Amino acid sequence: MEIMVFFSLLLLVCSVSTNQTEADNEIVEQQISNQQPCPQDIHAVLREMAVSLAEQKVRMAFLEKENQAQVAKLKTEIKQLKLQFKEQEAKLETEIDQLELQCKVKQVAFSASLLDQGGLFIGPFNTQITLIFKRVVTNIGNAYNPHTGIFTAPVRGVYHFEFHIFGHGGTPVGAYMFRNGDKIFIAYEHSTSGELSASNGASLLLEAGDQVSVRLLTGRRIYDNQAHHTTFSGHLIFTM
Repeated sequence: MEIMVFFSLLLLVCSVSTNQTEADNEIVEQQISNQQPCPQDIHAVLREMAVSLAEQKVRMAFLEKENQAQVAKLKTEIKQLKLQFKEQEAKLETEIDQLELQCKVKQVAFSASLLDQGGLFIGPFNTQITLIFKRVVTNIGNAYNPHTGIFTAPVRGVYHFEFHIFGHGGTPVGAYMFRNGDKIFIAYEHSTSGELSASNGASLLLEAGDQVSVRLLTGRRIYDNQAHHTTFSGHLIFTM
């Protein structure tokens, strides 16, 4: 009898244990099922990632384009700066050359008469001619050219010039002093007899390269001989 009771209790315990184990397994399976993601959630995540990736690509493309524009702008600015530097360098070199020339050329003076020897009437002509003063007495700085009769300013500055003309009555004497192509002053005299003379002078601001000369007026006549009546002179007063 006791043995039967023991077996009955043993069967009851095993049954309870088996039911408990099965219940625990169901709970674990339910938890695992709850932890596994739903396919719809995965698609949503993928869509968000795709949108984010597209936004990143658009931003990268914009930044790349902006960077290219900045590089192009920088290259243009560099070219402009190089060009400005070259222009300033050329200007500075010119100014340095002018200053060096001014330092070297501090004394300029010349005097010349119309004829080197003999006596001669010149004119009248039906057009103006540049008088060539051939007998050079002084030509410091070599600014006066005895072959052309033209004085060329070596530096920018103020120069003083004088010219004297001589002739005989019957035909007027007259001459203009020119700066480049502009008339400055005239010397003129007219008489039916006797000797004639006229003179004039001017102080001129000249740029380097400006030219000064004396031209015989149309229809006028002058004379010169070994006494050197007809002359042209000039000198630099100061540089500017």
